[in-house]
Amino acid sequence: MSENPRVILSAFADEASSSKSIVEQLTAIAALGLEYYSPRFINVTGEVKHIMTLSKDELKTLVSLHADFGVRVTSIGSPIGKVKLLDIDDGTHNRFVPFKKYLAEDVQTAIDRALTVDTKLIRGFSFYHPRGTDPWTHVDQASDQISAIVDKCRKNGVVYGLEVEANLVGQNGRLLAELARKVNSPHIVCIFDGGNISSQNLDAIDCFNEYKAMQKVMGWMHIKDYKIDPSLKWTGVVDEERLKNFVPANLGDSGHEIILRDLRDQMPKLNKKMQKLGAPGFFLELEPHLKGGGQFGGFSGPDGLGVACRGLCRMLDYVGIDYELRGFEHIRKARGF
Repeated sequence: MSENPRVILSAFADEASSSKSIVEQLTAIAALGLEYYSPRFINVTGEVKHIMTLSKDELKTLVSLHADFGVRVTSIGSPIGKVKLLDIDDGTHNRFVPFKKYLAEDVQTAIDRALTVDTKLIRGFSFYHPRGTDPWTHVDQASDQISAIVDKCRKNGVVYGLEVEANLVGQNGRLLAELARKVNSPHIVCIFDGGNISSQNLDAIDCFNEYKAMQKVMGWMHIKDYKIDPSLKWTGVVDEERLKNFVPANLGDSGHEIILRDLRDQMPKLNKKMQKLGAPGFFLELEPHLKGGGQFGGFSGPDGLGVACRGLCRMLDYVGIDYELRGFEHIRKARGF
C-alpha cells in the first residue's frame, strides 16, 4: 500500500461545455473519473445562469443530477468579493455595491447555495481596489469587509475560501496571507492559483515564493498554469490580451513541480485541517482556461479539460502525491452491486 499523501481532484466543470449544459458538465466530470466539481455557470433548463441565480426548482434538479452521476460539490464557485471596494470611477467596468446590501443579499445567497448542494466551502475574492493604487493601502478596509463575510459564513457552518487573483487587493500570496491574518478566523482559508500569479509576469521562483507566503493559511489549490509572453509589456494589470496564454500544469511558468513537491510534505497537516472544517480533505481543483479565460470564468472544452487533468495526474505521479479516479468498484458501489 502506498505511503504517499493523497489529494482529492476536482474541476470547474463549466469549462468542459460551451453551452454550460449541466448534463454535459457532469458527463465530462464522470468520464474523467472525478467525483467532485465546483458549480459556477450552469444551464439546467435551457438558460445559462450562475449558481447564484438558479431558481429553487433548478437547484432541486441540480441536486438530483448530482445523485444520478455520483458527483459531489467541492465549493460554490461564487464571485463574492469581485466588486469595487470603493465607489470610485477608476476607468473599469467593475460594479460597486454598498457593503451592507452586499452582505445581506449576495453573501447570504452564496451561503444558501452551499447548504443546498451540501458543501462546506465557498470560493470568493478580496475586492477590487481603485485601479492604479497600491493594494497594500487597502488591506485594512478589505479585511474588515472580508471579516464580516467570514463571520456570516461561520454562523452558517461554512468556510470562505479567498482566492489569489490579479487586479484585486489579494493579488499575491503575501497580501492574501496578511488579509487572512487580520481576519483571524478558522472559517477563512486561502486558495493558491499558480496561473493567477504567473499571469502577472512572475516566473516559477516568484510563484513558489508567493505560494510559501500563504502556505500556513491555505485551504485548497486551483490548478491553472500560464506561459509568459515576453512581448507583452507588464503594466501592472492583467487584461484580456494576457488571458490567452494558459497551458496545462506541466507546460507553464507557474512552477507546479517545485510547488507540488513542497505540497507533498504539507499534505498530512492540510488534510487534517480541512477535515476539521468539515471538508473531505485537501482539493486540487482544475480551472485550466486552455481555450481562453475571463474575469468571471474560462473555457477549455471537454478535450481541454481532459488534457489538463492528464497533465496534472502526470505531475502528481512524478512528485509522489496520490489521488483517486473512479474505478469499477466505485461504479459497483454507486449502483448498489
